[in-house]
Amino acid sequence: MGKQIINTIKAPAPIGPYNQAVKAGGLLFISGQVALVPETGELEMSGIEAETHQVMKNLAAILDEAKLTFEHIAKTTIFLSDMGLFAKVNEVYGSYFKGDHPARETVAVKGLPKNVNVEISMIAVIDL
Repeated sequence: MGKQIINTIKAPAPIGPYNQAVKAGGLLFISGQVALVPETGELEMSGIEAETHQVMKNLAAILDEAKLTFEHIAKTTIFLSDMGLFAKVNEVYGSYFKGDHPARETVAVKGLPKNVNVEISMIAVIDL
């Protein structure tokens, strides 16, 4: 079973030895995304809601490149800088899903890349 690398200019370029996503074994594994705006390389940090929307837009761009949607998501992991942000992040995150929601965990961590407040990774099934 092979793997296929997925990258798009519509999401932030990887800043280390990883890819935006990898298709393997009927699944798509999407690396954690932060609120980098692909067109400018700047962080969207005007508020936690805007930051979360940018993260979700980046994830959507990667899904689109793989010809998938949020309906294909089976599992997400949300990393927060502070659990006090949970309610606002959860509201924005939830607005991107219709119908069945994926499995998920949300954890607070000591620090995230570039001192952002939220990072989200996903696993999608390729065939619904």
